[in-house]
Amino acid sequence: MSLTDYLANNYLTADTKPAKITKRKKRKDGAQPGLIIADDDALGWFAKATATDEDDAPLNVNAHSAEFRKSRKNNWQILGSTAPSSADQATTDAIIASATAENQSRMLEDEDAPVVEDTGLQMESGAHAGLQTTEQVTAQLKLKQEAEHKRFLAEGMERSGKGSETIYRDASGRIINVAMKRAEARKKADEEAAKAIVQTEAQKGDVQRLEREKRKEALKEAKFMPVARYADDAELNEELKEKHRWNDPAAQFLPKTKKGKSVTGKPLYAGPSVPNRYGIRPGHKWDGVDRGNGFEKEYFAAKNRRRDLKELDYAWQLDE
Repeated sequence: MSLTDYLANNYLTADTKPAKITKRKKRKDGAQPGLIIADDDALGWFAKATATDEDDAPLNVNAHSAEFRKSRKNNWQILGSTAPSSADQATTDAIIASATAENQSRMLEDEDAPVVEDTGLQMESGAHAGLQTTEQVTAQLKLKQEAEHKRFLAEGMERSGKGSETIYRDASGRIINVAMKRAEARKKADEEAAKAIVQTEAQKGDVQRLEREKRKEALKEAKFMPVARYADDAELNEELKEKHRWNDPAAQFLPKTKKGKSVTGKPLYAGPSVPNRYGIRPGHKWDGVDRGNGFEKEYFAAKNRRRDLKELDYAWQLDE
């Protein structure tokens, strides 16, 4: 079939209706209206069609044909197989993946591995005695490794020692009891902590420690005390009488207590001593020498000077 016949049969539609001659426009006789499709294989100039060469003659198609203009049918043909849909593509991919996995598993199984013949004599490495090829020895070693791995998994962690406690030894090789050593270290740490607490308490004053203990006892006794305390409360009155105030004008009317001992129960110095801002008297073993830097003396002098100026200013205001 020539190219012109193929194009005419598949892509063109011939006009079967006779040409209609109208009054307004008359076509000339002998004219060939329409599209002329020439064969590309033709050589030389276009020649007139003859009855003998029908295959090579150009095909005249009327371009003004109504059927040619109204034809909407797609005459393109798809060569080869049609494109698969999404479902077909997924099925194909799954088949290819399964085939690939099967081929890999076959390669791992190594079906073409050499056959290991048991001669009865097996060495420690797992290979049999006798003349063998390299492939056979390699296969025998691999079999032994797989057997040892399976036995290791079957025995578990107890046989392998994984997760067990480490055994420590001293220089002589004797086993060290780790639990006992830990208990001794814990006991030693507790003793050092208690010793540090005692040292911290020893650095504090005895009076402050006694006052802290008295406050704790007062809090314990406060659980059983009433909420309201009145002026006739004997315990409250005794507590207020025991407090010493250096500027209390009614202190001379109160009975004098023995001053031979301090609050802590230790004896005090009976002779005269330099006063201090805290009211602490020296102990009975003091030799009477003031070893201070003179700050207490300056402190009381400045305090008395300020008080004298205040009283003198008040007296001057009264004179005016």
